[in-house]
Formats: sequence, C-alpha cells, structure tokens
Amino acid sequence: MSWFTSPADAADRLGATGYLTDAATATTTFLAGALEKPLLIEGPAGVGKTELAKAVARSCGADLVRLQCYEGLDEARALYEWNYKKQLLRIQANQGSDATWDETHDDIFTDEFLLTRPLLTAIRREEPTVLLIDEVDKTDVEVEGLLLEVLSDFQVTIPEMGTVTAVRRPFVVLTSNATRELSEAVKRRCLYLHLDYPDSEREREIVLSQVPGLQEAVAAQLVDMVARLRELELKKAPSIAESIDWARTLIALEIDDLDDDAVNATLGVVLKHVSDQERAVKELRLTRPVRTAGAAR
Repeated sequence: MSWFTSPADAADRLGATGYLTDAATATTTFLAGALEKPLLIEGPAGVGKTELAKAVARSCGADLVRLQCYEGLDEARALYEWNYKKQLLRIQANQGSDATWDETHDDIFTDEFLLTRPLLTAIRREEPTVLLIDEVDKTDVEVEGLLLEVLSDFQVTIPEMGTVTAVRRPFVVLTSNATRELSEAVKRRCLYLHLDYPDSEREREIVLSQVPGLQEAVAAQLVDMVARLRELELKKAPSIAESIDWARTLIALEIDDLDDDAVNATLGVVLKHVSDQERAVKELRLTRPVRTAGAAR
C-alpha cells in the first residue's frame, strides 16, 4: 500500500481531514510511509502529535491501533499475554484423557489462548493499520527494548509459537513530550519530526477551519491572547485543542469581542490550574470583576 504519493498529496489529504500541516510535517509524513520507517514526533503537549497519527488513519482509510504508554507498562500490556485461566480449564478438561503432556502443552499454546495487545495486534493485521505508540517517554527505559524488534524488523517473537512477522507493515507513529531522552537505538530506527506551537497565522487558520461561524476578528483576538498566555511561565500552556475549545465557547456564549470581561468569564477553558489563572490575570493586567459571597439566609 502506498500511504501518500508525495508530500503535496500528504498535505492535501491530511488537510481534508482537518489537519493542517506545514511543509516539513507533510514531507516527513510522506517519507514515513514511503520508506516504511517509524515516525518519532516530539514536542510540547497539545501541539497535535497524537492527532497527526489519527489524521493519517482517517486520510488513508486505515484502522488506528493505539498503545498508550505509562509508567509500569510491561510486555503483557504492550505485546501479548496468555489466557492462563482458559489454559488451566483446558488442562483440567484433559485430565483422565490419553493426551500426553507434550500434546496438552502444544494444545494450550495456540491462538485460541493468546491475548494480543496493541503491538502484536498491529503486526498481525492484514488491513492497513496505523500503530500509535503514544507518550513513549512516560515508560521505563527497559520498555524501549520491547519496541526495538518491532521497529527494526516489524516482527514479534513468541517463544511458545515462534516469530510473527508483519504481512503488511503498519504506519508507526511514536509521540514524546520529551520528559526524558529516548535511547539512541530507538531514535536510529525512526524518522524524526519536532512539532511546536504553530505561528499565529497558522493557528488562526486551524481555529477557523475547526469552528464554523467564528468571526475572523474574534479568531485573531483569541489567537493573540493564546500566544500571550504561552509566553508566561505556566504549569500547563494552552494547547491547540484548548484554543479550539475556547473558540467554541465564545460561539456558545455569543461573544463577539474578547475583552477582559470575556477572558475572565472563560479563562477556565484554557487554563486548568488556579495558579496559572492568577498569573495570567497579573501578568496580562486583566481587570477582574469583584466577586462577593452570597448572603446566608
């Protein structure tokens, strides 16, 4: 399967799903499919790393298989595990029969008892598949070893069954928020793309494309305010998705001017920590309304 015919084709088809790209993103995405190489995307949270994998799946009519990484992730959750309860029941059912242990052993280590997890599921699929390994930097370093066989040879070795090799290689996307440095072995097997927050013009285009009915003047105000917020030392800077949520909020409230009152009333849509809200009010010199507690009856 040819995922994209050219960088321009990648940009057009991703754009048709609502994901707007720059030249570097379109080119690297095209190459990941053309070279059948995993794509490692790094950048701050909320810049569209995960969404790019979803957009590739949508634009190519492929299914998305997602491995959400977290601290403590192990082989049983990433690759496969055996259904031990079902195996035990089969062993008990074979007791008293003429079956030898070798025959029973061969019987219980088959597909019927195998519980596939995302990595093995993606390897075994014959249909077009996008494998998303999300937030790989949240795992332990040891987990990267599990990925090397998949990323280098697109195969998984199951000691009881042998080696399973991909019939159709998936389009692999790894995302990282760069909370720790990934091993050189993993990086060497991947193409690399760094995504950052878009410039104001591109973010305005994204917001307008995702929020029909939003006035361009309001979109410009919103994007300018989001850019100012990102310049502050916040616990969590607003993501692109939160910019879109803010725009939808303004539509719902029928706000056509993002003045101080409008910002104060809706700041919780984009800043989710009270300390961030207080810093924004102070640093941006927003005028806050006086709030009084309701009188007790």
